Amino acid sequence: MIVMTGGTRGLGAVAAGQLKADRRRIMAVRGQGRPPMGWEPLPLDLASLASVRAFAASLPADPITHLILNAGGQRPNASTRTCDGFETTFATNHLAHYLLLRLTMPRLAPGARIVITTSGTHDPREKTGVPAPRHANAEWLAYPERDPHGDKVAAIAGMRAYAASKLCNLMTTRFLAASESARANGWSVYSYDPGLTPGTALVRDQSWIVRALVWPVLPLVVPLSKGMNTMANAGRGLADVATIAKAPAGCLYAALRKGQLTWPSPSDIACNDVAVQALWNDSAALVEYS
Repeated sequence: MIVMTGGTRGLGAVAAGQLKADRRRIMAVRGQGRPPMGWEPLPLDLASLASVRAFAASLPADPITHLILNAGGQRPNASTRTCDGFETTFATNHLAHYLLLRLTMPRLAPGARIVITTSGTHDPREKTGVPAPRHANAEWLAYPERDPHGDKVAAIAGMRAYAASKLCNLMTTRFLAASESARANGWSVYSYDPGLTPGTALVRDQSWIVRALVWPVLPLVVPLSKGMNTMANAGRGLADVATIAKAPAGCLYAALRKGQLTWPSPSDIACNDVAVQALWNDSAALVEYS
């Protein structure tokens, strides 16, 4: 069985359309979202941990052979909170997917593939123009008002919250890939960066200026050498990582560049094993998973 979030539109929908129909396929949907043909919808609101738990409990009994955690979003600031009291971007991009992963791990089949979508914004070396993460402190990201070094400019805080959440996605991948569970069951665990892909729903919660003016202009001013990809290529890349891609030994971070999968090293913070362990444990405490 394939289980996927973030597949009702954008590159996720492209990827979902390319995944084989030789097994049961479950798509998380929010509100009036509709999955691609052949996928079974199951309600999920990533802004509610109760919804995450209900989604996991409602999954069919089939073993999960592919778990694709692709949903994500950006927001204009870091001031909104979920019903659980967490900063919204961090909660929906990281905490909800972390909880869903923990809840479904007992259901993952031997040899399963797990993919968590990340972003090059997690790494300052990428020079994406998005403020790079300063840390992966789960408490400070969940409650930005507790961060003594938090950004004062709302727009910067919002973009940094996105980059930090994508860093956490990659760090979660690293922890799981190195875990005894992954080794014992032969799981393949990857993070996927689709690069800059115009036309997705990623900025749906941004201000009208970003949605109507900035985002449509990016394809005209950002060269392909900086990581621009078409929707078709970005979706195909996600489908490939989820099914057939063969990573070089020791690699788990796939980044689509000029339409081709590459396997760069993650950022320094993402490679910090102490920080990775702390994020995994602190996230468990925040979502009350034990």
